[in-house]
Amino acid sequence: MSIEEMPIAAIRASHRTTGDGVHLVARRYRKGVRLHTHMHREAQLVFAAKGTMQVTTPKGRWLVPPDRAVWVPPRLEHSIDVLADIEMRTLYFDSAWLAREQRSDSLEVEFVVRVSRLLHETILALFDGGTDPDRTGLLTRLAVLELHHAEDSTTFIPLPHEPRCRRAADIVLADPTASHEIEAVARAVGTSARTLSRLFSSETQLSFKSWCQRARIAAAIEKLSMEASVSIKQLAADLGYASVPAFSHAFRQVTGKTPTQFSDAK
Repeated sequence: MSIEEMPIAAIRASHRTTGDGVHLVARRYRKGVRLHTHMHREAQLVFAAKGTMQVTTPKGRWLVPPDRAVWVPPRLEHSIDVLADIEMRTLYFDSAWLAREQRSDSLEVEFVVRVSRLLHETILALFDGGTDPDRTGLLTRLAVLELHHAEDSTTFIPLPHEPRCRRAADIVLADPTASHEIEAVARAVGTSARTLSRLFSSETQLSFKSWCQRARIAAAIEKLSMEASVSIKQLAADLGYASVPAFSHAFRQVTGKTPTQFSDAK
């Protein structure tokens, strides 16, 4: 793992600084690229104007479609997997900038936000080539302000740390499309169904069944992001849903879109 002294040093052509502790970085990444575990001295707001990525931290995994963004505090270990070609727009914030804005307390942990129309246009406006420092400062503060109104945990898959619970999670993540009965998974990790149920609830704040469903929807998002043409009917069947409407309902609960809407927007 590396600590980046200057996260934008290797991509100067895509970097602009506001002069007061905020750096703006625009970068394209192709599907399949993995940014291995690292951390930055700065906090960052990572947004994909197009495409889908997965951000992993010690706490869990976040799926980040184009209508989401992820806040990563300074010095937090994380990796990024590019699931579909992305146009990444990242705002890096020096600790001194956050302290001046007096918002650092609420931004000490990572989270995903549902990108409102206002936040979407604000981020894009920061990258439109404008150089007026007053305008840039206002847009930057507006972007951070919007974070407090848009937190969204639906695309988050919490990763348990208790050894038996983590082994159970790894079994599900290895094949999220399978039907994982808690009794069978519990036997595989050497515990009882009752204990595993208790552990999942304690470690992830989700029931085992709900956690498996979230992992299943995450697999659907990944497949829809990575393949140009996907049969929604076949995907629903592969994921174990009895019908397309049942799959669409579960998918919409997590993403706010139907699978078809998501596929069309990617």
